[in-house]
Amino acid sequence: MLNAGTKAPDFSLPDQNGKIRSLSEFKGQKVILYFYPKDMTSGCTKQACAFGELYPQFQEKGAVVIGVSKDTVASHKRFEEKYGLPFPLLSDTEKSVIQSYDVWKEKKTAGKVSMGVVRTTYLIDENGIIIKALEKVKAADNPAQMLEILKE
Repeated sequence: MLNAGTKAPDFSLPDQNGKIRSLSEFKGQKVILYFYPKDMTSGCTKQACAFGELYPQFQEKGAVVIGVSKDTVASHKRFEEKYGLPFPLLSDTEKSVIQSYDVWKEKKTAGKVSMGVVRTTYLIDENGIIIKALEKVKAADNPAQMLEILKE
């Protein structure tokens, strides 16, 4: 995981509509960049829907929300449409951004060890500096937690 106080690595990835999005295009805004394991799974759906419900409040605070997983653009499009998600979902099938943000790690699930995305959320300030880094967040609680951090 990257530490608070470090410059967030810039990136260019396609969103759910195939449009290339870069971190630098959000300069001047706070960015909640969250990494999640997989579209349409229980925890990831709870997290995305809660971010969606709170999205107007994030906007009021001058923040944008961006989700990143290794799912395809087509998978992200289905996820967005099924749940009416109002923010970009970026496809990192090559895991380049996932690795540059240090969220690709060894995980244990039901006693089995495998590599995967550790659910991690970064708050990046208007100048591209990470001001908060939260690892192994609880999917359902993370959006409200981030809103509280923004209010501080």
